[in-house]
Amino acid sequence: MHKLLLAATIAALSSTSVFAADLAARPYTKAPPAPVAPIYNWTGLYIGAQVGGAFQGSSGFVTDDPLVTGNRDDSSFLGGGVLGANYQFSPNWVLGIEGEFNGLSNNRYTFTDGFDGIRVKNDWLASVTGRLGYTWGPGMIYAKGGVAFRDNGGIAATTPFLVSRDTTGYTVGAGLEYMFAPAWSAKIEYQYYDFDRTALTFGTLPSTVSYRDDLHTVKAGINYHFNWGGPVVARY
Repeated sequence: MHKLLLAATIAALSSTSVFAADLAARPYTKAPPAPVAPIYNWTGLYIGAQVGGAFQGSSGFVTDDPLVTGNRDDSSFLGGGVLGANYQFSPNWVLGIEGEFNGLSNNRYTFTDGFDGIRVKNDWLASVTGRLGYTWGPGMIYAKGGVAFRDNGGIAATTPFLVSRDTTGYTVGAGLEYMFAPAWSAKIEYQYYDFDRTALTFGTLPSTVSYRDDLHTVKAGINYHFNWGGPVVARY
């Protein structure tokens, strides 16, 4: 009896082994690779366009003639272009240089003593600035400062005149820039321009006027980045 049970058990085990050997091996599925975190590289050249507004600063108006009155455009439209270069020298810091040129729709001072008059108009602003930024991936805040330039002025007068005005000054500003697509960024920026004081002498019996010549500007712009330091935005 025991011999019969042993033989039956051996037969059953042999049959199970043969059946298992005939089964197909389970397919192996490789897990998908984990996505690589986006890498943002601000190093490279860029070119852009911008629009905004320019607003007169404190006038500091002074005259030696009580009859003289003055009028100015408190604000004007501004638009132009920028060209610059960035270098990301650590994980979160960006050093750069930027040049920009902007036209002004109207930026005029007009003075009269009741008999004679003079008008001084600025048509454009330009600057060359250094930039220092702090970045967190697609975003960057920055400060800038450097030298400012403007045209010599569209000067018109009804009488002989003498004008003393600087066409070179200084500028400082700050802004926020954000990469919203590969190679493209948008920015919003404040920039202050100071050209010291402008002095005018005009009229048959000369009237002397001087005022502080400065501007506050707010600009929104878009930049295209020609990256030389690697991919601008994400890799996967």
